[in-house]
Amino acid sequence: MSANNPAFDLGIVIVNWNTRDLLRECLRSVQDSGPSVTRRVIVVDNASGDGSADMVRAEFPGVEVIESGANTGFSTGNNLGLRRLGYPDSPDAPRYALLLNPDTVVPPDGFRLMIARMDADPQIGMAGPRLIMLDGKLDLACRRSFPTPEVSLWRMTGLSKLFPKSRRFGRYNLTYLDEHVETEVDCVVGAFMMVRGEAIARVGLMDETFWMYGEDIDWAYRIKAAGWKVLYYPQVTVLHVKRAASRMNPRTRLEFQRASLIFYRKYYAAKTPRLLHLAILAGLLFKGGRGLWRDLLNPTPTHPPEAGAA
Repeated sequence: MSANNPAFDLGIVIVNWNTRDLLRECLRSVQDSGPSVTRRVIVVDNASGDGSADMVRAEFPGVEVIESGANTGFSTGNNLGLRRLGYPDSPDAPRYALLLNPDTVVPPDGFRLMIARMDADPQIGMAGPRLIMLDGKLDLACRRSFPTPEVSLWRMTGLSKLFPKSRRFGRYNLTYLDEHVETEVDCVVGAFMMVRGEAIARVGLMDETFWMYGEDIDWAYRIKAAGWKVLYYPQVTVLHVKRAASRMNPRTRLEFQRASLIFYRKYYAAKTPRLLHLAILAGLLFKGGRGLWRDLLNPTPTHPPEAGAA
């Protein structure tokens, strides 16, 4: 296949950890999607103990399974699947890659509509749909601004929650915008993140320094820095159970703050005024607790010492 005629429209990577029953429903929704979008589906199982991999092989023979052998985290797991699909540089890689969480349910026309919108504007490098949770409320993570020092300060102090309709204080989750209006944003969420193959070829795969959380924001940052648009596209609505795997892991609070620290150091720390810099580190330590102290002292981020959930 040539670069202009890849084998598939869409390559889907689903990283799973102990969410067998939700994964089944997710794969059924993928299976029930219209045939107009050709797709290749890969489940990366991060050493689940609930028989997830066996279930996929038995019930979805057309889905490829990669058993990582350990809980390698979200970014590493997705990269395993993306490499299997041929990214970042194979001409046979699908036109679009989709990171999809196992706790999502996709509407039958979701893939077709997302791809049609991205096809209509070649400058869109990444896009995500409107995500709703079981209670019908918007999953706020589905459209975000980058966590700059200012945006992070409003979030840490709680002003973003106190004044969600403020254009200044509500910038992180863009809570001042109508959730039904298409918007160019800084970042969508890794629960459903569709990325143009050319964008991956230009910026590479996910940064595996991020074990859990932050890797989707980092990927969006690099894609935007390379000149692509990131689009929130609410004409497609996807159900997201939200934190189906991570809620089982007590380390999630630490990992969120650890990811925030890595992102801050990577893009903002060098140009942040000293007093604000110290305030941000103090806020991260307060929220992350003693477990973050080692990362604060170590300027070179490393993988967590043990695996938990992806």
